[in-house]
Amino acid sequence: MAYVLYGTSACHLCELAQQVIVEVATKVSMDVYLEDISESDTLVEQYGTRIPVLKEEHSGRELNWPFNHSELFAWLNLRDSTS
Repeated sequence: MAYVLYGTSACHLCELAQQVIVEVATKVSMDVYLEDISESDTLVEQYGTRIPVLKEEHSGRELNWPFNHSELFAWLNLRDSTS
């Protein structure tokens, strides 16, 4: 499944979200690409006060920060394999 992480460069919270996603992605199959909202006025308007936001491309579901490993697994509808 494909996901987009909306954020910006030099965003500490975005870096934390990336770290959680990378750690979860080593255990499950998920393709994530980063989208810098600063490159689009529309994205800044939509996500500027909410980043980082993880979005599932197919369904459009969104997971707003903050989230941890367990919450990300639950959002992905997977059992938390870190326990």
